[in-house]
Amino acid sequence: MKVSFDATGEVVVITGGAQGIGAALARAVTACGGTAVVFDVMKPLDDAVEFVEVDVADRLAVEEAVSAVVERHRRIDGLVAGAAVQPRSSVLELEPADWTRTLRVNLDGVVWACQAVVPHMVSRRSGSVIVFTSGMAVTGYAGAAAYASSKAALIAFAKSLAAEVAEHRVRVNVAAPGVIDTEQFRGANAGADREHWQDTIGIGDPEDVVGPLLYLLSDAAAMTGSVLTRERAFAKLATFAE
Repeated sequence: MKVSFDATGEVVVITGGAQGIGAALARAVTACGGTAVVFDVMKPLDDAVEFVEVDVADRLAVEEAVSAVVERHRRIDGLVAGAAVQPRSSVLELEPADWTRTLRVNLDGVVWACQAVVPHMVSRRSGSVIVFTSGMAVTGYAGAAAYASSKAALIAFAKSLAAEVAEHRVRVNVAAPGVIDTEQFRGANAGADREHWQDTIGIGDPEDVVGPLLYLLSDAAAMTGSVLTRERAFAKLATFAE
């Protein structure tokens, strides 16, 4: 069955959307007739999407960016919180600055974005929020404790927010995309790490995640407080193809 999504007239804010999954989603939202607004510290390669240079760890900057989007478009229909950093270090050698920066971007950045965007959704009684987590939130991963910890906290945060705004018809769900071949992944995983992921789970492409994300953004996803995961999907696909 062929499924298509219509985002005509809708506005979706994507944090960390200059590259990787966020960039693929921004292109898809635009192709579906919507307006993608990327919040990032770097400019997207795609000129068809709107760009606001903002560090999501800066609460005031996020608030100002959201206010500008609302003033320009009069609405925000979707928020996809994907901005993240992933330093690599053992727990015993983890620098305080790396730990703090990871939590400020990965966790605080999502909180600030939600605090700025969700009230506009509540007032319109419509909206969808997607928070990115990771399989590491459940399994942990040697050398990535800061990243895994931030992603675990986001699940509890998203579920709590979902419970708070459900009566206002605003949905909040969590997406665990699995191992995707993004710039961030390549920067954090090389050599043995990359071979491990390829052999155990398989490595997907950003475009592989777009469909599920468009679904969560759409009214078709009559769900909230859920975690949608694609872990191990690519290993299975590889098996089927053999």
